[in-house]
Amino acid sequence: MKRLGNRCAIMLALFCGGPGSSVAAEPADIGKNEYESNCILCHGKDLKAGPYASLLNVTPPDLSRLSKNNGGVFPFDSVYSVIEGRKEVKAHGSSEMLIWGKDYQLKAAEHYFEMQHNANSSVRGRLLALIDYLNRMQQK
Repeated sequence: MKRLGNRCAIMLALFCGGPGSSVAAEPADIGKNEYESNCILCHGKDLKAGPYASLLNVTPPDLSRLSKNNGGVFPFDSVYSVIEGRKEVKAHGSSEMLIWGKDYQLKAAEHYFEMQHNANSSVRGRLLALIDYLNRMQQK
């Protein structure tokens, strides 16, 4: 019985990517997932322009050049304020771009429903992950 248990443990470890296994799980890229879920249609996979860009009154900015257009420094505070909705951007108009900070708060409320949670922390985490992804995607 003990031998069978050891064999099962070894097989499970190998199957699940345990020690000595060549199988490695890819870590989730939360920021990339956020971008692809919320931004890609207007801003595109390459952060330049997506399939909906031509439907908008104002062409979305090239998000891959934010650092380049800001003297080589990623404009974190500005990007955070725009996505959260604190900073109004004329090009977004009143309904061109969804305010993701508000959307994230609603989704957190739906997800946690009756459980105690800190909606601000949930929103902040998703915003920071998205902004981190935008920062990593900047042209050099």
